[in-house]
Amino acid sequence: MLILNSGGTFNKRYNELTGEMEVPYDNDAIDEIMAHIKHHFMVAGVVYKDSLDMDTNDRKMLTSIISESDEAEFVIVHGTDTIDVTAEFLDAIFDDRVIVLTGAMKPYSIEKSEASFNLGMAIGFAQTQEIAGVYICMNGYIKPWNKMKKNTTIGKFEVV
Repeated sequence: MLILNSGGTFNKRYNELTGEMEVPYDNDAIDEIMAHIKHHFMVAGVVYKDSLDMDTNDRKMLTSIISESDEAEFVIVHGTDTIDVTAEFLDAIFDDRVIVLTGAMKPYSIEKSEASFNLGMAIGFAQTQEIAGVYICMNGYIKPWNKMKKNTTIGKFEVV
């Protein structure tokens, strides 16, 4: 399994100099969560952006890494605002891999439990899922990407 970090709220940290929440160019949030797991998974940082700033070239970069990998299972940490756009993009290309996109509504640096829970669920699902496809893991649900939608009114993902 390969865990790909593309940034998003999951990774955001407060910058004391600018007073803003920023996506850092590191995997610290994921690395800290993974330090509590006895099994080692490969983690690769890819984009390090808020998902609203992601574009087709960023999605092509994810595609390239997945295509060139020998792994059959992938977990992608992604921002929630365009997680469905990336999922649809990947679904159009891959039909032979298990790809699980996850994220968090609150940064790991502020609220550790949501990000940890979502990442753990995504890893467990990816390891045991026998049906290839692109899935979204949020708020205690893991469904095919087109069955999950972010409800911006209430601030959580729902099964549709």
